[in-house]
Parts: sequence; C-alpha cells; structure tokens
Amino acid sequence: QVQLVESGGGSVQAGGSLRLSCAASEQTSSTGSMGWFRQAPGKEREFVAAISWSGGATIYADSVKGRFTISRDSGKRTAFLQMNSLKPEDTAVYICAARRYIILRSSVNEYDYWGQGTQVTVSS
Repeated sequence: QVQLVESGGGSVQAGGSLRLSCAASEQTSSTGSMGWFRQAPGKEREFVAAISWSGGATIYADSVKGRFTISRDSGKRTAFLQMNSLKPEDTAVYICAARRYIILRSSVNEYDYWGQGTQVTVSS
C-alpha cells in the first residue's frame, strides 16, 4: 500500500511563493508517476501538474503553467510543487496523488493513491 503525505502549505500574500512536498511510502518503483490536484470550497477537484518518476516528463494545467513547477527526488521518494506568483484564485487544498503507470494523465479517476491534502491560502 502506497501512502502519501503532503507538507509545506500555509498562508501567503498575492505574488508570494510556496513549495509543497509529497513524501511517498514504499519503494519508488511502486508508482510510475505523481500528480498534484487542488480543491477549493464548493468546487470539483482540479488537476494542477504531474511528473513521471522515470525520465521526469511533466504536464501542467493551463491555469498554472509558467508559475508552478513540479519536480521529484527519486532517492527521497518525494515530489515537489514550487508555486510562484501566487494569486487568490490559487487558494485551495492541495492534494498529492500517484499512479501505478508512467504515462501521465490529468483525470482524477486515473490516479490510484491519494494524500490527505495541505491548505494553501493566498490573500489579496
């Protein structure tokens, strides 16, 4: 069983930055790719970014491309989300997810494991 634990959330002013981390249990080979989603109050879960463990290919939602960067440290079994130029619209619970497969996907139902989430609040 793969378990995911997020950290790094908090409150920042618009234009600020945060770096989220997601630590995965079990060996890195247990999953092929990692993703970040977010969910604001009253809204559906929204894809943010994904990365493959092998090769480091990435995909991003249009709303965050150019501002957010996803990366990974295979040795530490950890994925990161660097968030710059934050906007109030980025306020949400950010949730880490993992897929068994290396092929990158942006749909919620394509992921097999989920963390509990970490709150990010951006004030204006």
